[in-house]
Amino acid sequence: MNHESPRVLYIDDDPGTVRLAQKRLERHNLIVEVALSAREGLARIDQGDIDVVALDHEMPGGTGMEVLSALAEREDAPPVVYVTGTGDTGVAVAAMKAGASDYVVKDVGGAFLDLLSIAIDQALEIAQARRERSRAEREIREAKDRAEILLREVNHRVANSLALVAALVRMQGQVVEDPKARAALEETWGRIVAVGGIHRRLYTSEDVRFVGIDEYLKSLVADIESAMTSASCHHTIRVDTQSVLIPTDKAVSVGVIVSELLTNACKYAYPEGSCGEIRLRCRQEGAEIILEVEDFGQGRDLGAPPRGTGLGTRIMAAMAKSLGSEVTYAPVSRGTRAQLRFPL
Repeated sequence: MNHESPRVLYIDDDPGTVRLAQKRLERHNLIVEVALSAREGLARIDQGDIDVVALDHEMPGGTGMEVLSALAEREDAPPVVYVTGTGDTGVAVAAMKAGASDYVVKDVGGAFLDLLSIAIDQALEIAQARRERSRAEREIREAKDRAEILLREVNHRVANSLALVAALVRMQGQVVEDPKARAALEETWGRIVAVGGIHRRLYTSEDVRFVGIDEYLKSLVADIESAMTSASCHHTIRVDTQSVLIPTDKAVSVGVIVSELLTNACKYAYPEGSCGEIRLRCRQEGAEIILEVEDFGQGRDLGAPPRGTGLGTRIMAAMAKSLGSEVTYAPVSRGTRAQLRFPL
């Protein structure tokens, strides 16, 4: 409402009734305008500034139901109190189903006008409550959209920063002469890339709560293959993964674990100087995600201590624990198969 008193449009073809209605309703601090036909009434509504409509059922050339039908197609149409002179409750029920806020039954003496005033007040209150709810929902949607835009921007910047850090770590590894230090920096690079890939996927995602595990793992493998190629190591990594959305926090842990497993396979699965195949599979079974990294190399002595510092093994254990799982190794006739099962 953009005026002090509510403005009522009374649509009725009976001049005597509308004059009586004007006098009675104006006593209730209502501004009352009159339309003597459905066409005239709809034209006035289209001009705006009408807060509520009192609509008669019987009119020449049509009924109030046709007006209700026309109003249903208009955006932000005012609420309607249906006025019927018939005692048939079916008319009132049909009007309510067609969108009327309330109805009153007209009588000869005009006593119905007091009921009409009450119905108009209630219709105005309901319309106001709906407007406030709609405004609140709109504000919530706008706030959510703003938050998602800001979050995407944050993820974009984090991804760029992590990419820069990864590049610096890799450059440092290329100039370090100590093989152990170089290997440690290469592993660190892989871990940074795994986390950075998540943020890269998030700022292009429609829903920042989830990550498409298939696209993420393919992107991660591409980064690892690029690193292997630059290090003159040409293992082939085959990726077979279903399109599954997983929560973002789980995707971070999965990415770090996959990076560790693939890096280990690249380093230790095949004799130095030879190349082989590594397979990465990810699928959903019921409420679980099953992830496997398998090679066909020298195999792994499951009872032997971890090679290197053992940091990678501790990192994988911590990441798997955050998923409510653990990395296990299945017995195979050739090579090594690591498996991770966690609840989706």
